[in-house]
Amino acid sequence: MPEINEKQAFAARLKAALKRTKKKVETPAQLATQFNLRHPADPITSQAAQKWLSGTARPTVDKIKTLADWLDVSEQWLRFGVTDMKRSAQKKGEAQADEGIQPTPEELEIIRRLRSLPEHRRRIIEDVLEAFSTDIEAWKQ
Repeated sequence: MPEINEKQAFAARLKAALKRTKKKVETPAQLATQFNLRHPADPITSQAAQKWLSGTARPTVDKIKTLADWLDVSEQWLRFGVTDMKRSAQKKGEAQADEGIQPTPEELEIIRRLRSLPEHRRRIIEDVLEAFSTDIEAWKQ
């Protein structure tokens, strides 16, 4: 059984994914309705949707798959907060293909400024970039 903080982390990811949907889902009833349209074999109640959103329960794997497909996010990200390995490997391959690209003058200026920062501030910038990169990988392309 997932721990409370895992359930709350799932709820936060679910809310983030819902904010990106074209059709706004703002209530547990709306979530249940939209989910049930996509998963009619095993529908949920508004109360179940409320538990997902409040972090007191987490859906089963098959329901997470339906949510991920509907919300156009990685199942691994929605379930665990990590990107799946296949997507990460693909991104690394793309990065290697980009090695021959010359930086623009603006990018060179950013690099120059980054190099002039003290080590602890460079690490902060690297952490922010990593967080943004991970967030981008979580959403399907």
